[in-house]
Order: sequence, then structure tokens, then C-alpha cells
Amino acid sequence: MKAYKGPNDGAFLFRPEQNAKRLNKSAVRMCMPEIPETLFLDGLHELISIDKHWIPNDGTSSLYIRPFMYGSSNFIKASPSNEYTFIIITCPVETYYSGELNLKVELDYTRASSGGTGAAKAAGNYGASFYPAKMAQKGGFQQLIWTDGNNHQYIEESGTMNIFFKRNDELITPPLSDSILPGITRDSIIKLSNHHGIECKEEKIDIEQMISEYKSGKITEAFGVGTAAAVANITSITYKNEKLVFNSKNNALSEKLKKELQNIQFGRSEDPFNWCIRVN
Repeated sequence: MKAYKGPNDGAFLFRPEQNAKRLNKSAVRMCMPEIPETLFLDGLHELISIDKHWIPNDGTSSLYIRPFMYGSSNFIKASPSNEYTFIIITCPVETYYSGELNLKVELDYTRASSGGTGAAKAAGNYGASFYPAKMAQKGGFQQLIWTDGNNHQYIEESGTMNIFFKRNDELITPPLSDSILPGITRDSIIKLSNHHGIECKEEKIDIEQMISEYKSGKITEAFGVGTAAAVANITSITYKNEKLVFNSKNNALSEKLKKELQNIQFGRSEDPFNWCIRVN
């Protein structure tokens, strides 16, 4: 998650209780103990009250916060640990993606399969993605679009982001499954869109159908969302030898949603959802 510097030097956390819930849901899947939410949130507030001077005050940067837990028992064997260490670290950051975002649809490697740990916020999921991502970067791409592990037919997510498409006057995004990470920014964008009367449908997105709708002019925008990425416009998507180019404009829906989301996160506008928590 992140902490943001708001008006009058205030420090704000964005939906920290949802991060606590996701951490515990992931912990259950990984045979780890759950962290009591009160301990998590009280410790988080105490840490940010100490580190609040590290929060950038330029209106766009923020303090990245990474809670994590690892097995720390004194043995080496293929079984859950008897003891765990829980830590929260912080670091000032700028926007994760600042330039073009050219993506390649991955058709050989799989980030996560049905029945696996793809929906858990677990380090192994990142480890599985490093090699194909490295190969894509050598080819001039910034990230990958992951497809389902069965037939590589359906779009799932993109690197460190959940993915959205603007189709006519609505948004579409893949539905959550056990191979897709339930992003908190994803949930926020869905709620924010619906709040403004923009229907956001969660539906399986067939890659061939998406390309067909792009060519017909129905799909005009693509963007990724995540804690690190915020809302990042996708410049292009390459599928096999075919390149789909998206022209991001200042009046793009993604830009409007990004601005509104960040205004809430930085305390610059009303927060109708009570998402931001001030750190005393």
C-alpha cells in the first residue's frame, strides 16, 4: 500500500484495512498464521507516524509500504514453518510507470494456473514471472499480459497490474479467480466508475475477441491499475505479430479516473467511500 501527503502536512493511508484482509487471506493459502487486524493497523499507524517525514510532498509521489511475512524456523525441510517473522518496510517512490507502456501477450509461459497460488500475494508468483518478463524486456516491451494457463485464450492480468479496457461507454476487466490477484486499486476503480454512472463489467476477455473489438472501434483504451502503477495508460499491446496501438489523450477515461483516484488519495477532494485514513 501507500501513504500520501495531503493538505496541512497530513498523512493518509489508502484502504489499509483491505490490505490487512488480503494479507491474511494470502497467509491462509500459504499455510501461514493470520496477523490480528488490530495489531496490523496499530503497528502500521505507529510506523507511519514515525516515518511521515519520508512521505514526498510533490503531489504525485508517495511512501510505498510493504508488509510481509516469512518462515523463520531453524530448520530446512519442505514443510510449513513453526515460526514466522512479520515486518513492514517503507520507501519514498515516484510513479512506477512514467513513459510508454508497451505490452506483449505471453503465450508460452504461465504466471499462475487454476488451483495454484495466483490469487495470493506471495513472492513465488513474482519469481515465476521474472524470466519471461526479462525476455520480453529484451524485445522492447515493458511488461507482459498474462493469459490463462490452460489454452492461453483469456486475458488475466499484466505484470504488476490488473487490466481494464474501455469498450464503447463501459469498462471491462477479467473476473477474479484463483489465478488473478484481487487488486485493491482494481476494486477502487470499479467502485469509482460505478459511482459516476460508468458501468464496469467483470467478464472473461477472449484475446481474439478483444482484437476484433479493437479493430471495429469498440475498444479504444487499455490501462493497468495497481498500488505501484496507480492507473497506467497502455501504449500498445502486441499479440503474436500484430500490434494494437492505443492513443492516450488528456480526456481519456483512464486519465479522469486516475485524477479522481489520486485526488482522493492525496486528500484533495471529497472521499465518498471513506477510503483514506488520516495518520495522527
